[in-house]
Amino acid sequence: MRRLGIALLAGVALAGCVQTRQYADVEFAPPQGQYKLLVMRPDVAVGSVTTGGMVEPRADWTEMARARMIEAIRAQQAGRGGDIRILERRDSLPGVSAESIAELERLHYAVGSSIALHKYSGAYLPTKRGKGLDWTLGADAVALGRQSGYDYALFLHAEDSFASGGRVALQVLGIAGCFVGFCAPTMAGDGQLAYASLVDLRTGEVVWFNVVQAGSQVAGIKMGDIRTEAGAAQLVDRLLERMKPGRNVRRRQDQVQ
Repeated sequence: MRRLGIALLAGVALAGCVQTRQYADVEFAPPQGQYKLLVMRPDVAVGSVTTGGMVEPRADWTEMARARMIEAIRAQQAGRGGDIRILERRDSLPGVSAESIAELERLHYAVGSSIALHKYSGAYLPTKRGKGLDWTLGADAVALGRQSGYDYALFLHAEDSFASGGRVALQVLGIAGCFVGFCAPTMAGDGQLAYASLVDLRTGEVVWFNVVQAGSQVAGIKMGDIRTEAGAAQLVDRLLERMKPGRNVRRRQDQVQ
């Protein structure tokens, strides 16, 4: 996934911008009313970009960012209605083992990576063209729904990285060299990739998916910092603020208007 993240971020890093795009099952309608939503423990990874461009994971930054993400999700979901539960630990859901939750998280990681690869990086699958979303977590997700009584599960994955002092200094030297006729541009290290999946626990299907990519060409210039309250809230808003309905649902809505 790290390679996929770097590949996806490369596209936006050149422009120094934020991009977001969502897909939905053609018949998807955003949950309303008395739905029951289970928000899974966010999958978060934060690291430092070394002078050579490698990302070194930081456990302390990762835990800090995960806590901020959970706070932001709780605040964001508070005004949406429905019966919502946020899992902060894998062993906190009655009747469901921590190992079952961990297995579903690993399955979602594989499926989410596949969606990000084939929907966003240009590696389109001809068998899924024109179908909106056509991915599923299968029987494991349905089992979770039966055991927990929830209608939907929301998964979030976020990667964030920040240029080290050496990385910033290297780019400063590269830019300074341009003034004497020897430019040595470097690829900036600050970048963010996040995606969210909504899974229907009655069918196991992924019914909605959204990706946020952010990057800066200038090392040290952050496009959001999920270790902070404001940065985590910004990312959660970008991911979840407005779920668009699927294609067929939008068409029917347009015909009514």
